Amino acid sequence: MWLRRLSTDRIERRLSAPHNAPRVVIASIEQAQRIVAMNDAAAQLRLKPDMQLADARAMYPSLPVFEADFDADRNLLEAIAGWCDRYTPLVGLDPPDGLFLDITGCTHLFNGEATLARDLLTRLRQQGFAARAAVADTPGCAWGVARYGRQGVVPRGGNEAAMLPLPVAALRIDAGTVADLKTSGLVTVGDLASRPRAPFAARFGKGLMFRLDQALGRTDESIRPRLPVPAAMAEQRFPDPIAREEDVLGTIEQLAGRLAAVLERRGEGGRLFQVALFRADGTVHRLELGTGSPLRNPPRVRKLFAERLAVLGDACDPGFGYDMVRLSAMVTERSDSIQTGLAGGDHAEELAHLVDRLGARFGLRRVTRLVPQDTHIPEYAVAAVPAHAPAAFLSAKEQPDDQAQDSLFPVRPLHLFERPEFVEAVAQVPDGPPARFSWRRTMHHVVRVEGPERIEMQWWRDDRGNRLARDYFRVESRTGLRAWLYREGFYSRQTPHPHWYLHGLFA
Repeated sequence: MWLRRLSTDRIERRLSAPHNAPRVVIASIEQAQRIVAMNDAAAQLRLKPDMQLADARAMYPSLPVFEADFDADRNLLEAIAGWCDRYTPLVGLDPPDGLFLDITGCTHLFNGEATLARDLLTRLRQQGFAARAAVADTPGCAWGVARYGRQGVVPRGGNEAAMLPLPVAALRIDAGTVADLKTSGLVTVGDLASRPRAPFAARFGKGLMFRLDQALGRTDESIRPRLPVPAAMAEQRFPDPIAREEDVLGTIEQLAGRLAAVLERRGEGGRLFQVALFRADGTVHRLELGTGSPLRNPPRVRKLFAERLAVLGDACDPGFGYDMVRLSAMVTERSDSIQTGLAGGDHAEELAHLVDRLGARFGLRRVTRLVPQDTHIPEYAVAAVPAHAPAAFLSAKEQPDDQAQDSLFPVRPLHLFERPEFVEAVAQVPDGPPARFSWRRTMHHVVRVEGPERIEMQWWRDDRGNRLARDYFRVESRTGLRAWLYREGFYSRQTPHPHWYLHGLFA
């Protein structure tokens, strides 16, 4: 599809002036103001692209001129590409003013290729865009016919018949190569295709012949979709747009039922779902949510998107309603059916559902779980990983440990400080437990103590050559403060006064 007046259409859509007035878009090229785009009215005045603005002003002094905004054109092209997802999820960008749509397997929804192309162009024309479209077996042929041929549907196997009469510029080659070919007397694609290939490859490189083979279907060419291809997808179109949230959620649950049937046959469940809501005015809202475990339960999918819509609020305004809703499973994972217990609920499933609801509300990246690591250093003993991380990513030590404890106190404090806080402590004997310590300008007298628990760092973790050695003590003060203190290092000639730190609180 070719949006032949994209720049001027963007300008005219926000102007209240008549759209039949001539307008040109200029940019600074080679230290001169040149025309880079124009509307149909300006083209009828015999203005040409790349013409200097001074020459155009000499012909038409009152010609309206607008500065080029290539970023705005790119954003508009991407917005139109998102709108075109209603026809196929495989939409690729062809900057600065083109789109590729792979409609394989989608035409039956529109009663054929010609009907789909006609509906596409009609809707774009109603939105104020001048567009041309062609349907062909190859992207190269569709590109050339849309720009230089008679737009429509090229019959299957008719690439050569459609391309050979077209000018050589229809091969998607640069302007310099086109000028050189015309100088050599090669005006059409047929003139080039009928000549021996070797001389042209030697003069212009392999790119010219490669473009020719792509257009004629001799070389395969794929489209790069702007969005990831979903693993499974279901959609629903409406003759009259819907706007009520209950109708949207009901449609999502219905589509989730279709997806569940497909995923169950594959033995999979969805880990990342996306809902695309196509508004009647062309705006597309996309909502994504992940799950803590593979999911194919339609009521749960509905509840999660209800949570998501509650968070977005007015950001997902239906406007005049949605005329199409699409539910896609972007990421799937193996999910075998299992027998659940009869006596009570499934704790793992309930936890996964809780993670899903929190992720739908606050975002999956903000929901984490602590996983034990293979180290005794308290600062590195656990790591925060996403709560929805696959089971293979989590450490095997995440399971509860039945290791016996030698105290009524927990082995590790309930509140572990991010950084140990320095304290001043006094011990009765050099390597003994603290008798009292000062923390945050308050003196605490120790009445009960347990320890020491000696923890040493692995020799390869300290790049300065100093091995960490700590003696930890669990202490209780007269006021009931239960703290986790440690002495860093041992008494020696090198360290006559080791430092004390408070690393956490038990209560």
